[in-house]
Amino acid sequence: MVQTASAIDAPLLQMRGIDKSFPGVHALRDVDLSVNAGQVLALLGENGAGKSTLIKVLGGAHRPDGGIIEIQGRPVEIRSPVDAMRAGIGIIYQEFNLVPALSAWENIFLGRERTIGGFIRHREERRRAIELFDRIGVKVPVDAPCGSLSVAQQQIVEIAKALSQQVRLVVMDEPTAALTDSEVTRLFDIIRDLKTQGIGVIYISHRLDEIFRIADRVTVMRDGAHVATTPIEQLTRQRMIELMVGRTIENEFPKHRHAIGEARLVVQGLSRGSAVRDVSFEVRRGEVLALTGLVGAGRTETARLIFGADRREAGTISLDDARLDIRQPRDAIRARICLLTEDRKSQGLVLGLSVRENFGLPNLGAFSSFGFVGAARERAALNEYVDRLSIRIPHQEQLARNLSGGNQQKVVLAKWLQRNAEVVIFDEPTRGIDVGTKYEIYLLINELAKAGKAIIMISSELPEVLGMSDRILVMHDGRITGEIKDMASATQQQIMTLAVE
Repeated sequence: MVQTASAIDAPLLQMRGIDKSFPGVHALRDVDLSVNAGQVLALLGENGAGKSTLIKVLGGAHRPDGGIIEIQGRPVEIRSPVDAMRAGIGIIYQEFNLVPALSAWENIFLGRERTIGGFIRHREERRRAIELFDRIGVKVPVDAPCGSLSVAQQQIVEIAKALSQQVRLVVMDEPTAALTDSEVTRLFDIIRDLKTQGIGVIYISHRLDEIFRIADRVTVMRDGAHVATTPIEQLTRQRMIELMVGRTIENEFPKHRHAIGEARLVVQGLSRGSAVRDVSFEVRRGEVLALTGLVGAGRTETARLIFGADRREAGTISLDDARLDIRQPRDAIRARICLLTEDRKSQGLVLGLSVRENFGLPNLGAFSSFGFVGAARERAALNEYVDRLSIRIPHQEQLARNLSGGNQQKVVLAKWLQRNAEVVIFDEPTRGIDVGTKYEIYLLINELAKAGKAIIMISSELPEVLGMSDRILVMHDGRITGEIKDMASATQQQIMTLAVE
């Protein structure tokens, strides 16, 4: 069938007037979006801006209440993920849709198996999987169960699965959230190769530096509406932030310097196998100590030992000159040490419970009398944090799984703040969170430090480390390889030099 000139000249994807409401929430308001063939469109906005809902409409997970979707000028109805696949749309969600027990090649063709006489053509599918990985330019063990693959390898399997569907458009939602710098570079090479093949890419990320590296145009959403679509060369980082949050933020990292007191948390000789090797440090009253390094350096493992999530093989932990016997998280919580885990979905929250129930879990003792939870006291306490942290929820019984990433993080913060912890460990506190919510979390870190708390901030975001800490410890291969005290002259290059030693 010969395409008309208008169809050839039309954008690869055109979404016009997309509208979607849920009970109590108008998620999308007359949203427009377009992507050309061979173009990378960055889709930006704060958590809750409507990005995920828009992508789920495009992917057939949600039915829109209004609006039109066109592929190369032709209207299409996308009522299910199968319709999206048939339209040539492949979506790689932030949460991978892989079956851990199945091999890489089995995951790629799951649900689309080719059969002869009712038998799956295993050899052909395996061969096609190898060809897909060769096309991407990355070696992945095709027979290995996906549960045994690294996050980066699982990301490649998701990309291969999308490409196996003969896609014309690929959507990537926070694809670099758990990748190393070298893996990010390789991913960008893959995206550039997709562009040369005429494939359009919608790229969603809160890492603004990446947007300038890979995007051709930027579409910004706020409060469920389209705000602006602009060529990347016409944007600055500051302007991008202003479009997303709807206001001017003078300082992206609003660090408040104040007097730092005596040592509060003292860790000596902390060890666990090869993951953590003889780690010693102290955190002082009112200090924000950054713990950084490459992925796998031992940062999270160190935090888990302090919190009692893992058993230490050697070492001591003291708080305010008192030796602590921390064998499990309960011991750390009683000692008023809290940990905001890097994976809030699987470790920080019970997604099937409500916001109120998640808030109450570590605080039941404070809300209970004679074995019964005082619901009114619990609700009143949560309401204070809803206001203080600007948690966006329609009601306290909202399930945690239905919140945006930023609001999930705020719920985790609220439950620990209610404990009035003296040591607060933030493990990747702003991962997958928009710039507006990041700013609010930075202000909270300042507030906690000013109150005399001892703060440990684990982060892979070097600008965040430099902008928000009073002192930096760098880890490599389970050990502390360097300390940076002079924050005025500290650089990313200095940190990376220590991180690879």
